Amino acid sequence: MASSSSTVTEVGGYKLGKVLIEGKTKQVYDVPSVPGHCILLSKDRITAGDGVKSHSLTGKAAISNKTNAKVFEILNSVGMKTAFVKIASENAFLAKKCEMIPIEWVTRRLATGSFLKRHPGVAEGYRFSPPKHETFFKDDANHDPQWSEEQIIAAGFKFNGRLIGPAEVEIMQTMSILVFEVLEKAWAHRNCALIDMKIEFGVDENGNILLADIIDSDSWRLWPSGDKRLMVDKQVYRNLATVTDSDLDTVKRNFEWVAEQLDHLTPANDYLVAILMGSPSDMEHCKKISKHCAELGLNVEIRVTSAHKGTKDTLKIIRHYESLPMKIIFIAVAGRSNGLGPVISGNSSCPVINCPPVNTENVGMDIWSSLNVPSGLGCSTVIYPESAALGCAQIVALNNYVIWSKLRVKQYNAYVSLKMADCQLPRFM
Repeated sequence: MASSSSTVTEVGGYKLGKVLIEGKTKQVYDVPSVPGHCILLSKDRITAGDGVKSHSLTGKAAISNKTNAKVFEILNSVGMKTAFVKIASENAFLAKKCEMIPIEWVTRRLATGSFLKRHPGVAEGYRFSPPKHETFFKDDANHDPQWSEEQIIAAGFKFNGRLIGPAEVEIMQTMSILVFEVLEKAWAHRNCALIDMKIEFGVDENGNILLADIIDSDSWRLWPSGDKRLMVDKQVYRNLATVTDSDLDTVKRNFEWVAEQLDHLTPANDYLVAILMGSPSDMEHCKKISKHCAELGLNVEIRVTSAHKGTKDTLKIIRHYESLPMKIIFIAVAGRSNGLGPVISGNSSCPVINCPPVNTENVGMDIWSSLNVPSGLGCSTVIYPESAALGCAQIVALNNYVIWSKLRVKQYNAYVSLKMADCQLPRFM
C-alpha cells in the first residue's frame, strides 16, 4: 500500500510524476503514462478550522478513498460529468487532470452551522425549498470568505483557456444543486438526511467544467433519521473542545459507518416495461421505444398480441406480467382501431401508456382511437417513442432515485446545451 508521504513514486501500478498540489488532507500527482490524468492520494489526517485543528487518524485515507469512489460512481452512473475515473489503490484514485476553480459551492437543505451565525434570527432546522446555494472563496488566511456571484465573475478566473463568466457560474450553481439533490435522494434510501454539502469544480485540458476534487465525510452534514444528535460527519470532530484517542476512534467509526452504508444505496431493480404490439409490423416503432427506455436504465420486454384477434392470449399475457414480483408498466402499440391499450387498462391495475405507430395517411384516426377510450379506463396516449419511455421513467422515478437522477441529469444537459448555444451568438453590447 502506498503511503501518503512526499516520497511516493508509484501508486496502483502508476508511476507518479511531480506533485501538482498538496493540501491538508491530500496530494495530487501528475501521471506521465496517462496524459491528462492525475492521482489523488489521501492522507491519514483530519483537520478543522482552516487547519488550525489537526490530528492524525490512522485509516482515514482508505475510508475517504472508499467513500469518495462510491459517491462518484453514483454520480457517473446517472450521467454527470466528473473528473473521477477509478480507484487506483486503497488510498488513491485516478482522475482527469483539472485546473481547479478556487470556489467552494455549498448547498443547504436545512439551516444550521455557519449559516445561523451569518443569519441571526433564523431558526435551526429552517428548511430551504429549493435548496439554498452559497459560494465561498478558498482562502484559509481569510477563513474562506463568502463570495457573491458577481464577485466570482469579476475575478476574471480563466482555467485551461476557459473564462469563468456568468454562464459558467450559473451552470456550476445549477449542477451544485443537482449533485446535492441526487445524493439527498440516495441517502434517503438509507433513512439518512443530507443536510448540506460542499463541492468543487475544475476545468479539464479540453475546457470542460467537471465536478472534481473529493467528496467524502468531510464534505457534508449527514443526520441518520434526520436527527442532529445522531450526526456521523466531520461536525462531530469540529465540536470537540479537546480531542482524545477515544474521540478519534468515534469519529473514525462514524466515517466507516458512512462508507459501509454507501454499499446499500443501490435501489431494487424491480420494474419492468412491457411493450405489447398489436402487429409484428410495428416492431421498428417498438424498438425505438425500447432503445429510449434502455438509455434511461429501464428493463424492457417486447411482446406481440392483438386485443381484437387474440383477446384470450392478450389477457393471459397481462396475467403473466401481473404475477411477476415486479412493478409493471404496459406500453400499448396499436394503430387503426386501438383496442389493445383500453383492453389492458380495463383488465389490469398497472399503468398503461398508448403509443400508436401513426403515419401521415391516418394520423388523425389513429390518435383518436387511442384517445377516445371508454369511461373508467385510465390509459394515457403519447405519439413519440421517447415520450413513452420518459413517461415510464417518471413513474419508476417515484421510488427509484437512480432513474429520478437520470431524468434530472437529462434535463440539466438540455439546459446547458441551450445556455452554451445562446452564448455563441453575437451581442451588440
